[in-house]
Amino acid sequence: MAPVAAATRWRLLLLVLSAAGLGAVGAPKPPNILLLLMDDMGWGDLGVYGEPSRETPNLDQMAAEGMLFPNFYSANPLCSPSRAALLTGRLPIRNGFYTTNGHARNAYTPQEIVGGVPDEEHLLPELLKRAGYASKIVGKWHLGHRPQFHPLKHGFDEWFGSPNCHFGPYDNRARPNIPVYRDWEMVGRYYEEFPINLKTGEANLTQVYLQEALDFMKRQQAAQRPFFLYWAIDATHAPVYASRPFLGTSRRGRYGDAVREIDDSVGKILSLLRDLRITENTFVFFTSDNGAALISAPKQGGSNGPFLCGKQTTFEGGMREPAIAWWPGKIPAGQVSHQLGSVMDLFTTSLSLAGLVPPSDRVIDGLDLLPAMLWGQLTDRPIFYYRGNTLMAVTLGQYKAHFWTWTNSWEEFRQGVDFCPGQNVSGVTTHTQEEHTKLPLIFHLGRDPGERYPLSFASTEYLDALRGVTLVVRQHQKTLVPGQPQLNMCNQAVMNWAPPGCEKLGKCLTPPESIPEKCSWPH
Repeated sequence: MAPVAAATRWRLLLLVLSAAGLGAVGAPKPPNILLLLMDDMGWGDLGVYGEPSRETPNLDQMAAEGMLFPNFYSANPLCSPSRAALLTGRLPIRNGFYTTNGHARNAYTPQEIVGGVPDEEHLLPELLKRAGYASKIVGKWHLGHRPQFHPLKHGFDEWFGSPNCHFGPYDNRARPNIPVYRDWEMVGRYYEEFPINLKTGEANLTQVYLQEALDFMKRQQAAQRPFFLYWAIDATHAPVYASRPFLGTSRRGRYGDAVREIDDSVGKILSLLRDLRITENTFVFFTSDNGAALISAPKQGGSNGPFLCGKQTTFEGGMREPAIAWWPGKIPAGQVSHQLGSVMDLFTTSLSLAGLVPPSDRVIDGLDLLPAMLWGQLTDRPIFYYRGNTLMAVTLGQYKAHFWTWTNSWEEFRQGVDFCPGQNVSGVTTHTQEEHTKLPLIFHLGRDPGERYPLSFASTEYLDALRGVTLVVRQHQKTLVPGQPQLNMCNQAVMNWAPPGCEKLGKCLTPPESIPEKCSWPH
């Protein structure tokens, strides 16, 4: 109960301060909130996490001045569902960001999917308006392409960025290049008005996104209005890019160039907060949407450190993320928290910072991290690993239980698609979907972070861990009400692609046991 009480005290303090200063000049206001969400950046990509090149001095300094979370997780091993979870505080299985196209299939929102964030979901910027926040998203939205899913219809006041990643270039006949928006207006497209040179890796997008962030913060501070900035840039998503001053500067190649530019940008963001003298009234959190895409490594992908596999999988490398909290004068400097954290916690924590409580008419999966950050109080909680609509694994304390293991299909693997290059753990990194629901594979992540040595089924340790995990999973599944799956939806008018040999199925892949595996796109 201590963490709950502490969080309640914090909210009450903010409410009292706000009420006392209502209408007064220089009235106290809730802290500004900056969520810096990277794209496909791995746990092992920062110097503070052990990357040997040590090319992230600003992020390393941010960690030295703040708090490091070595046990922080995404809510899904893929972009769209993870981002939906962050902004709703809810697992993708609840908010609808999953597919039933096939068992344990990942899905996201490319141009062909016409689903998106449902109207009944309350997004973080929408709720923060109640506390007077101005909000802006810079970069990748990825929660739907149709007009009804526009971020300005879901609480954001401003947007500069794109509904998708910088895939392409396309021929603008069968498929258009991805658009870039300023608020409601399309201001260009990737590879056209916003060029990306795939041969050299040169693009100026990170600098553009940086300037958007700096300008927004300056304007809101001048207006004395609390602000929420969601800086969701995508330079570390293949094809990776960097601006000319950073190209060729990293020992890690082009991916490292992109990381160095991000690090420099974060340094400039924190420097502006210092110049504006608002560091003690600004909460900043840095993390990533999912693990590094090892399918693109080593030239176009990052590092997941000691962890198994990467993006698209529910092994640790797919969902454990770098995470740094920074709030000078509030969060003690140089601390490491072993709280099990999730991107969904950023929803609940941000509301707590604003003196607000989460919606009470729905299940919120995010935890308030303020007790852990401010007072070092840890809360027991499970981490659920979903892939599509399938619960693949759960972590409770130091123990992780796998109910299903799978990387990707043999067909994909033989075509060179490898989510776990150089990592073959017999019976674990399988290319067929292996069920372990009756006897889960259980790993002790403290002793075995790479998930290579499952506990013996006959051991007392296994049986004790199994009892705890079984109880948590039963409670979770007993009350689970899945949302309407948004990532099945498609529209023939916007569908211009199907895998070779699948055209006769039509281009809307709806749930069917009869659809061949190669046609169950996206994987």
